[in-house]
Parts: sequence; structure tokens; C-alpha cells
Amino acid sequence: MKKQYLITLIGTTVPLLFFLNCTGTRPDNLGIRSGKLLECPATPNCVSSYADPSDKEHFRAPAPYTKPTNEALLILKQRIKDTPRTKIIKEENNYLYVEYTSLLMRYVDDVEFYFDEKSKLLHFRSASRLGKSDLGVNRKRIETLLKDLSI
Repeated sequence: MKKQYLITLIGTTVPLLFFLNCTGTRPDNLGIRSGKLLECPATPNCVSSYADPSDKEHFRAPAPYTKPTNEALLILKQRIKDTPRTKIIKEENNYLYVEYTSLLMRYVDDVEFYFDEKSKLLHFRSASRLGKSDLGVNRKRIETLLKDLSI
């Protein structure tokens, strides 16, 4: 009886611990540095408007905006809030840092938005915390968020 209990306990605890450990550690180096967001790592699980335009794996053009920055930020923030499993971690006058959590494995992606008021461009960086490949999730997320966004 004890052996069966132990097998059951291990069989339910180990997968649970695996799922809980997919969140990773929140980075402490995000934010606007010298007027830019952090560069993408070499792994293919990141997309950024600051990547080299010739880097087709990581680059996606920034989105222009015409509304006042505070209004554009509120519109983007509402779209983010309408997306499941999101948590706004930091909000400033022209910056948002958001965590996105996947449904099944509970992977966390760190997503930043920077409204560059000089160029009137919305810059972004979306990166997985763990692993190498994201199967295009970060790029799809940015494309979905920016699609038909009237800012």
C-alpha cells in the first residue's frame, strides 16, 4: 500500500513541479536604456523593432502613431488587458512592460513597448524567458496586438 501511495504521489507531484517551474525568473535588465530597448538574444524566440532590419528572424518594423502618447498608450494598454493571461508589470509615461503566460505549460514571455516621442514610433521587444524556440509565438503576438491598432 505504501509503495502504491508513493508512486501516485511522485506521479502527481513531479509533473506539477515541472509546470510550475516554466515561469523562469523575471529579468532585472529590462526597460529603456540610452533611448532603446534591450537587444534580442541570438536565440529565435524574440522579436524586436530594434533588431537589425536585415535580421529577418528578430526584426519587425516599429508601428507609427499619431495620437498623443498618453492616449496611444491607453489604447494599447486596453488591447493588452483584453488579451488573456497578461499582467502589466510596469507602466511609465511612454513605456509598458507586460508578462504573457502560456495556457498549458505556463511559459512566461516578457514584452515591452516604448513610445518614442521624437520619431512618433511605437517600439517593442517580445522575448521568451526560457528555451530556444517559441514556434513564432512572440512574432504572432506582436502582429496580433498591432493589427488595426489606431494609435
